Amino acid sequence: MKIYDYIIVGAGVAGLYGALNIPKDKSVLILAKDPLWECNTFYAQGGIATATDEEDIPSHMQDTLAAGAGLCDEKAVEILSRNSISVIEDLITRGFAFDKDKNGNLLFTKEAAHSKPRILHAGGDATGRELHRFLLQQTRAQVLEGVIVVDLLIEDDYIHGVTVRQGKKQFNLYAKNVILASGGIGSLYAYHTNSKKISADLQGLAKLKGLKLQDMEFTQFHPTVFIYNTRARKLLLTEALRGEGATIVDENGKRFLYDYDERGELAPRDIVSRAIYKYKQLGHEVYLDFSVFDEDFFKKRFPTIYRNFRNLGFNVPQERVPISPAFHFIMGGIKTDTWGKVEGMQNLYAVGEVACTGVHGANRLASNSLLEGLVFSRRAVEDSLMQESSFTPKEFKAKEFALIKSNDSEYKGLLRQTMWEKVGIVRHPKELENALEIVIDMQKKDIGYLLQLRIATAKTIIEAAIARKESVGAHYIEK
Repeated sequence: MKIYDYIIVGAGVAGLYGALNIPKDKSVLILAKDPLWECNTFYAQGGIATATDEEDIPSHMQDTLAAGAGLCDEKAVEILSRNSISVIEDLITRGFAFDKDKNGNLLFTKEAAHSKPRILHAGGDATGRELHRFLLQQTRAQVLEGVIVVDLLIEDDYIHGVTVRQGKKQFNLYAKNVILASGGIGSLYAYHTNSKKISADLQGLAKLKGLKLQDMEFTQFHPTVFIYNTRARKLLLTEALRGEGATIVDENGKRFLYDYDERGELAPRDIVSRAIYKYKQLGHEVYLDFSVFDEDFFKKRFPTIYRNFRNLGFNVPQERVPISPAFHFIMGGIKTDTWGKVEGMQNLYAVGEVACTGVHGANRLASNSLLEGLVFSRRAVEDSLMQESSFTPKEFKAKEFALIKSNDSEYKGLLRQTMWEKVGIVRHPKELENALEIVIDMQKKDIGYLLQLRIATAKTIIEAAIARKESVGAHYIEK
């Protein structure tokens, strides 16, 4: 059997940058769903947060800790901020082009809950797309597309490889190290900003294999999303818009956010999302107003948003756009140490949104997500190289899984609606208990294996939300 040095599950920023840091003499296989570009990194608009220099590290740390509402792992936060400068320098050295001013200086923008401008961007509002394309061009790894990981081949505290399905074929792949970089849980919610391939299955699979999931109740909702399109992925309006002057108004043009928080549009995401949610419940319409921007500036600084909304018939920036919060990011995930190593395992790593290092606490600071993927994927590779041992994977007999069954679509819709209505922006104990009853009942139905994995993830989120009795960060309970 063929044994790779590394198998990386996922081809977003964490998976690709991790692969880029693996020595050339190692064999690397990246597993990606189809199409290759369909991932959350591709759709990330805002940018990459970074300490602007050594003196800014304490401030970036403090902003991250404050957003995390006292539940961040301070050591992980320091690692994130201290390493931010070197990963940015590494990207630039490799040839990645961040946006600059006419004098060639890097352009930093400000987003909510940051005390100063420290977010770098590329292609205006296309940072994720530009970074993803750059990393794909740089990778030397073998990439296997159109595959779904359906099992982790774990024995004792070692992972030997993974079982994958590609079309109608199912087979095992073996490696000395496995890095999970599969992203978040967007498809669990009726309204979300995530790639349609982000399906929460790896978290569910980890749970079934006895790996610990941590902080799963902390689900972040982005406050400014256009949810009125027909696709599963709703259109995000980057926080950088508000950082540079866009406002949130009601049907009468009132900037009502100041009724909820003195920081207005620049309050943390959870506060803004709840304010919009509650204001809409009072019967108001809510809009994002771009009229502060000159059209030429808007077209250059936010080209993706300009193009998307012009195509939808909105005369931006002159015309405002109706918005709603939507699910965006989960702070929790597979529990790891600060090297990305999965708790209790010797050679299994999880990085990016699928992981939980504790760096985000109860609420992620804006634009720390791409940074997290960069910093901790590099650290995972560093740790694996330091820990090199004589371990040799053994061969496993592949199990057969009935991935999809006829009733899955109906139950998938019920799951998404249940999570949105009962495990969303504002939570009530009775509604959470009802949600738990619904998913437990769903588990007993004749459903496919992939849906079982999604439900396992959803059940973990609900149970964690029930267990945390007090509001903190993105977890908000009304009794």
